[in-house]
Amino acid sequence: MQTPAELAALHQANYAATPSLYAAPGRVNLIGEHTDYCDGFVMPAAIDFSTLVAISPRSDGRLLANSINFSQQIDYPLEEFLDTRFAQRRAGARTHWSDYPAGVLWALRERGVDIARGFSLTIVGDVPLGAGLSSSASVEVATAFAVLGALGVEMPLAEIAQLCRRAENAFVGANVGIMDQFVICCGRQDNAVMIDCRSLGYTLAPIPAEVRIVICNSMVKHSVAGGEYNTRRAEIEEGTAILRGHRPEIKALRDATVGDLEHWGAEMPLNVLRRCRHVITEDDRVLAALKAFQDRDLRRFGELMHEAHVSFRDDFEASCREIDILVDLAAKQRGCFGARITGGGFGGCTVNLVAAADTDAFAEAMRAGYLAATGIVAEIYSSRASDGAHAVPLWTGMA
Repeated sequence: MQTPAELAALHQANYAATPSLYAAPGRVNLIGEHTDYCDGFVMPAAIDFSTLVAISPRSDGRLLANSINFSQQIDYPLEEFLDTRFAQRRAGARTHWSDYPAGVLWALRERGVDIARGFSLTIVGDVPLGAGLSSSASVEVATAFAVLGALGVEMPLAEIAQLCRRAENAFVGANVGIMDQFVICCGRQDNAVMIDCRSLGYTLAPIPAEVRIVICNSMVKHSVAGGEYNTRRAEIEEGTAILRGHRPEIKALRDATVGDLEHWGAEMPLNVLRRCRHVITEDDRVLAALKAFQDRDLRRFGELMHEAHVSFRDDFEASCREIDILVDLAAKQRGCFGARITGGGFGGCTVNLVAAADTDAFAEAMRAGYLAATGIVAEIYSSRASDGAHAVPLWTGMA
């Protein structure tokens, strides 16, 4: 990936304007999957892969956006492009990389921010695409920070996260929750972030220094824009509506209990019952995982990761053969406290909590074992939790 200095120079050459630079990380979710849109609890961490956006304002009302990763550039009248593309997306047009920054501009306009003068954007990132590490949310948040910075508009971090979520829900068409955008805005170095997705309150959970987050990419791609992800969300909503019919105080599945499922689960199709059971028990696991980190009980945290994966595989039915192979391989490796799928499901990555001293040997064993079992060469990344989105000072970017 280009350095900030290289990106700034490229932007200057293409648009004859000195840019401002902004960065937003990817994220990995340690535990708490498909609970965020149920007003539940999650525990992600920002990671040290990121999207960089260079931006300069325009005066002709156009949007010029250059994606280094896709080797493509768009050039349109801004307002016309947003309205036309929004209509196309509603009609089922395929998702294009430009939908993510365009969606943010659309959401800013809906929020009352004056974007009419237009912008030039240059975008590059090293968050693996389709791996469940929130490359899309990283682009969204980096774009939001860039546009707000260029306009001199201040906005609370939680509001930026909500705005980016609206862009992905209403413009892109993916019914994601708030987790990805929130932790990308509010991440803290060497900490996981336990988020209450109803109140948007959060608790920092220091990750013990003796462990590393190791991410194993199955190389099985997934997309959250439609398909199975939205099907699972519809199933959750169906189950929640049935429970609400008996207990009106259940506003979201976060308010339900396993006891509620025991009473009224027979009214649900079996697939809906299983989806709801995953979410309800996953909320309990996240709260237990926070306590495990606070107690520095890595063994217990790892047990909860395993339980979470089994629930995701069997009740939520959103794993796949390759991911299950990675989880099983990890459980056999020295120094691995726990492993599970991370992200929306149906491919992507596993997250593994591994003793720092064993990370190299762990990575080698995982590559070899996965290749032997599947014929696929896995990409493996070792990471520590990083800070959230931020401006890149010009003197740093041009150094």
